[in-house]
Amino acid sequence: MTHPADTHCPYCALQCAMTLTPTIGTTDAAASASPDAHVHSAPVTVEGRDFPTNRGGLCKKGWTSAELLRSPSRLGAPLVRGADGALHEASWDEALDLIATSLRDIRSEHGADAVGVFGGGGLTNEKSYLLGKFARLALGTSRIDYNGRYCMSSAAAAGNRAFGVDRGLPFPLEDLDGADTILLLGTNVAETMPPFIGHLAGAQAAGGLVVVDPRRTATARLTDDGKGLHLQPAPGTDLPLLLGLIHVVIAERLVDLDYVASRTVGFDRVRRSVATWWPERVQSVTGVAALTLKRLARRLAAGGGTYILTGRGVEQHVDGTDTATAAINLALLLGLPGRLGSGYGTLTGQGNGQGGREHGQKCDQLPGYRKIVDPEARAHVARVWGVDPAVIPGPGVPAIELLKLLGVPDGVRALMVHGSNLVVSSPNVRDVRAGLERLDLLVVCDFFLSETAALADVVLPITQWAEEEGTMTSLEGRVIRRRRALTPPAGVRDELWILHELAERLGSTAAFDTDPAVVFEELRLASEGGLADYSGIDYAMLDRGDAAYWPFPRGSRGTPRLFADRFAHPDGLARLVPVTVRESARPAPTPGTDEITLVTGRLLEHYQSGAQTRRVPELLESQPEALASMHPATAERLGIGDGDEVEVVNHRGLVRCRARLTPDIRPDAVFLPFHYGDEQAANLLTSDEVDPISSMPEFKTNVVSVRRIADAASVRLPEETGVLA
Repeated sequence: MTHPADTHCPYCALQCAMTLTPTIGTTDAAASASPDAHVHSAPVTVEGRDFPTNRGGLCKKGWTSAELLRSPSRLGAPLVRGADGALHEASWDEALDLIATSLRDIRSEHGADAVGVFGGGGLTNEKSYLLGKFARLALGTSRIDYNGRYCMSSAAAAGNRAFGVDRGLPFPLEDLDGADTILLLGTNVAETMPPFIGHLAGAQAAGGLVVVDPRRTATARLTDDGKGLHLQPAPGTDLPLLLGLIHVVIAERLVDLDYVASRTVGFDRVRRSVATWWPERVQSVTGVAALTLKRLARRLAAGGGTYILTGRGVEQHVDGTDTATAAINLALLLGLPGRLGSGYGTLTGQGNGQGGREHGQKCDQLPGYRKIVDPEARAHVARVWGVDPAVIPGPGVPAIELLKLLGVPDGVRALMVHGSNLVVSSPNVRDVRAGLERLDLLVVCDFFLSETAALADVVLPITQWAEEEGTMTSLEGRVIRRRRALTPPAGVRDELWILHELAERLGSTAAFDTDPAVVFEELRLASEGGLADYSGIDYAMLDRGDAAYWPFPRGSRGTPRLFADRFAHPDGLARLVPVTVRESARPAPTPGTDEITLVTGRLLEHYQSGAQTRRVPELLESQPEALASMHPATAERLGIGDGDEVEVVNHRGLVRCRARLTPDIRPDAVFLPFHYGDEQAANLLTSDEVDPISSMPEFKTNVVSVRRIADAASVRLPEETGVLA
């Protein structure tokens, strides 16, 4: 292929538009050459393309994305673990036959639910859809979930119970351009999706950009010079902060009473629930001054265009659903959702985090965001699939519970992993790795030998973004086209093909097409009538560049802005849901000890588990290792100097890295990025306790101690809780 292809970035949910042009000398023959003849330079050039989200801009990750397409470390043939314990290249027939035989034996001996599937928020809509169908029909298992459980589950649960629907941004991103005030809670968009900050310029100019984060991040620094306000609450105190804001809004009569009366229910219960969160009490808990809290509440209520946006920083907690719910309550009391020029939304992280959770990867959902326990939903999807509804398994278990079942009696004996790097991205990594090692069969589809793929019995090399067709759904709920610019190398295969081949070997009579356009047509039918209705969208309209925001029923023009007239509950009203602070929700550092709170997060140069970005030389050179960011006062108290080698440790594990001293973090916290593996995996230290509603793990606030390695030489964890090899 030699013509340019208009497509979108393979990383975050901003889905920046780009054009890929094959470089001079790149041909199909060269592109499909043996893996032993990898081209070391990028086979396509990348140009930013004008699009409403990125307006031609890209971040470092986007500009360098093509370098991975012909990376020398890319997998070029299936790998099968031999009797010697090592992985060896095999033919596709050999690998697929082995998988199918093992799966049949495991299902025969232990039942269908002994096979699990773990998906990813980076898969196209077509792959997400077919993976859910494959799990339930070809495998017959209920045990499927995906890594979006780590990303969007709390925000989704809060949105569903408040609005009756979960769409990250219920308005186009461009709407933010006209805002006077934007409240960003727990998100560092300047580093995670840099082109996003162009949409904050209006609020900055009006002095109304407000950032809530315990660190003075690049996003927080956008508020400097009178452009806004940075609130730096104690880690894990976002819920009290929001309850305090609601208290002020009610006490100072800033509530939009007409909106609340006509468009919501539950106000009286919420009013009573926040009565004890007066500003001075909030100050004592969060460290945010009472006067600052009042000033912010008044700013939010002043009108002129106000938006409240949440991110993972307030959601990746055991009380994440309640915290996101409190943010929604605040927005509803101010009359923001559904009002043109104002609104509430949550920022989806993974590239297809929105579409990936709509069409069947979640353990309790069928395509179209249908509930798997709903008889009408089961009947509709069964008609599309051509099966009896009774054949479709019931609800499975969410990701953390699924991982705890690995290799245990009556648990999961085989696991198929698509688009996830579990032993870097999952909490309590030591236990996850142990579970994977107990399995009878671990199959991983990946581009590279990730930390998880290195543990697999079979590794299947798959196509990358620039080598495939399909659709993605951006953080706005906009369905967009992914287009192929290159022929993939000869030894790799598309996951649609892999699922088709395995389904045939397993004797499934259901259809598993390999053409993404055909799969999308089936997805349209399966989603029709559901909350996430794609039935009015097709490839032809997407190829014309038509905007396609779901819900997009057949014959409609789509829904760029939700909630203008009604919410998605049957009565059309939003729910104000009272939430409370559970004092025992998470452990706190013990006073008088060297314990502090660990905060995890992202860096500009890397993405998710780093399985891709750590293989891009420019990105790795910029951030080659994990650094433990600490306040100088904290470091002085612990006898730690800038650049010292340290151990960050708790009862779950130990991370070895170097210290970085910065005044941009609170003295009661230490920050670790979560993009690194092995002994620098931040998730060695994180808890697998989960939110009772969303099953989101506690990623953001875990108790740790930090020691200079020289001082810690005589202090070690028991061997069973030590560092992963």
